Amino acid sequence: MTVAERLSGGLLELGVSLSASAQATLLNYVALLDKWNKVHNLTAVRDPEHMVSQHLLDSLALLPVLAKRKTLLDVGSGGGLPGVPLAIVRPDMAVTLLDSNHKKAAFLRQAKAELGLANTEVVCERVEAWQPQQRFDVVVSRAFADLAEFVTQAGHLLAPDGVLLAMKGIYPFEEIARLPDNFRVDEVLPLKVPQLSAERHLVIVKKAA
Repeated sequence: MTVAERLSGGLLELGVSLSASAQATLLNYVALLDKWNKVHNLTAVRDPEHMVSQHLLDSLALLPVLAKRKTLLDVGSGGGLPGVPLAIVRPDMAVTLLDSNHKKAAFLRQAKAELGLANTEVVCERVEAWQPQQRFDVVVSRAFADLAEFVTQAGHLLAPDGVLLAMKGIYPFEEIARLPDNFRVDEVLPLKVPQLSAERHLVIVKKAA
């Protein structure tokens, strides 16, 4: 099965209908990630075929939760996940990719330019120190080790009715138990990612009233 076939089959399973040009942009992103990864070690996933399931489809599994959201911040974006795939599929949503690593930020700027992502901004700052003028409807992270650390460092970037989304593997019982009192878990959704047997969960966190 080709990389393109893996992607189109996975999108079908997710129930995501995309134009040929959007699918081509997703595939161009995988090619760019693969090329830069040989030098900059952006992801432990080396095979473009596996990048489709572990990166693209994993990121796009969030789409139903983002239905009415207009602004998204991807914290610790690294190679652009989940922010870049979401920006490609949701051109109406303003996506900010935040990473404090200069090499990773350089890749993200290159991806923005090469893929023509007009709705995307790249910021090279530490999340806890960054003070933008606007706050975000959605603050998402796929790379943060600990839920409590994520909400403590990124919580100030959330709009009043916004949500923090933490992408996790197995159900993070212990991490949820350590959540600070000023945040609460709204929901934990099991995510079914096509072509991936590993467990995936999305922890949806809001500020406590």
